[in-house]
Amino acid sequence: QVQFVESGGGLVQPGGSLRLSCAASGSIVAIYVMGWYRQAPGQQRESVATIANDGTPNYADSVKGRFTISRDNAKNTVYLQMNSLKPEDTAVYYCYTNLRLSGAYVRRDYWGQGTQVTVSS
Repeated sequence: QVQFVESGGGLVQPGGSLRLSCAASGSIVAIYVMGWYRQAPGQQRESVATIANDGTPNYADSVKGRFTISRDNAKNTVYLQMNSLKPEDTAVYYCYTNLRLSGAYVRRDYWGQGTQVTVSS
């Protein structure tokens, strides 16, 4: 299976910054996509940002220009730098990967346990 170590969530004032990180480990043969999703209370889980193994990023319109996603392929780690945070960014943020494990024939989606981000004064 896949294990995740997520860090960086917390409480921040509007306009502040946070940096999330997520390291994936296990019998991983290849990681294709890494990213972050979020889910606010009473809302569906939504994509925030994803990044392909060639470094191509994809952002939700609501975070473009404020959030930056990056990855370190040698460490199987994805980062999310979040600037100019707004109260509506408050949610549980989930690390996401699409990868193939040793012995598997197909790639699958895996999710971290989530980390809380709260933007409030």
